[in-house]
Amino acid sequence: MGDDLLGHIVAQSNLYAHQHCAAKPDSYLARQQWTPLDVPEFLKFWALTMLMGIIKKPSIRSYWSSSPICSTPIYPQSMSRRRYENILRFMHFSDNSLCPPREHPQFDRLYKIRPLITHFAARFAEAYTPGRNICVDESLMKYKGRLGFKQYIPSKRSRYGVKVYKLCDSESGYTQAFRVYEGKDSSLDPPGCPEHMGTSGKIVWDLLFPLMNKGYHLYLDNFYTSVPLFKLLYCFDTAAFGTVRKNRVGFPAQLVRTRLKRGETSALRQEELLAVKYRDKKDVYLLSTIHTERSVEVSVRGRAERIRKPVC
Repeated sequence: MGDDLLGHIVAQSNLYAHQHCAAKPDSYLARQQWTPLDVPEFLKFWALTMLMGIIKKPSIRSYWSSSPICSTPIYPQSMSRRRYENILRFMHFSDNSLCPPREHPQFDRLYKIRPLITHFAARFAEAYTPGRNICVDESLMKYKGRLGFKQYIPSKRSRYGVKVYKLCDSESGYTQAFRVYEGKDSSLDPPGCPEHMGTSGKIVWDLLFPLMNKGYHLYLDNFYTSVPLFKLLYCFDTAAFGTVRKNRVGFPAQLVRTRLKRGETSALRQEELLAVKYRDKKDVYLLSTIHTERSVEVSVRGRAERIRKPVC
């Protein structure tokens, strides 16, 4: 975290504490009289919080235990438990009084943490330059609490959580850009993206936009891959490859109708766009502006036979 973000968190936390005490002057927290937080004290608070991830205990209170068996001296030596809990109670990132109401067109479900998202998105992009091969996919941050846009994805390890769309470097796995999914009814209108692009295309455009016109190769799965998207990206010096659903608009019906035996490949090309159908245990459909029609012979694990597969 940079000094600008730390200063922002401290300022907003102090503001929220004063707002709370003014709104509820007779509350227990108001009677305690909030002591203004500063950056050094917040860093101390943050270090103690991070240490809790290493030293596991059943409750926050237990970290301040004076028992000779269970004591962790660093905690009472750094700050009192009451002060720690007060900072945790009032830690804030945005001014609640400026949050647009739910019915407002500018309402933001992530308003309370938007400064964090904006800050880290900018830092991720500045800290590392990805290699030529990049990919867009989704991950699930584990969360089981109450949340309107919580997702259930049985194929993910966590299954329940907050879905995040990510643009990553294919070799290192580094997250170059990300976008938090806010629900089906959330609007997505990235600057410069044509209106005819569907939701999946707009997600790709939003994440990829800073890297366009730089010669990157983008790899996608069948949720994102489409003929209009690949043609559009090609115009911005970004080649792409991905599995594709056979019913996507623009995908050649002639290729879908072609019957193949296992190991056979059929391909059609239209200018820069290559559509491929490959028969393995089932039909696999591919779309590419990177590869040629070339195939290669490979061995099958546990069998003597060799089959041909497309290079892409």
